[in-house]
Amino acid sequence: MAKVVVAQRARTDLAELILTRSLPADAVSRVRASIEPLASFPQIGKLLTGRWRGFRLILGPWPWMLIVYLYDEPTNTVAILAIHDAREASSATSEA
Repeated sequence: MAKVVVAQRARTDLAELILTRSLPADAVSRVRASIEPLASFPQIGKLLTGRWRGFRLILGPWPWMLIVYLYDEPTNTVAILAIHDAREASSATSEA
């Protein structure tokens, strides 16, 4: 099983999304449930290209929520680095 860690940036991203998108009180636990499979399947996420090359992403509990992470195979660690709204131009799937 891979170790899953959540970077402070991702925590901040989620806190901002909770406020700006009026997410429900259980948003944190929903996101936690979305990332739990990464412990068993760390390479399940789609590989990104462009400026996010080398990173992977999975969808969060809402179809617009992107959870961006890196998997370090030598240490068997998944690092959740950012949480984006796919509808924003600054998201990991944006061509900008």
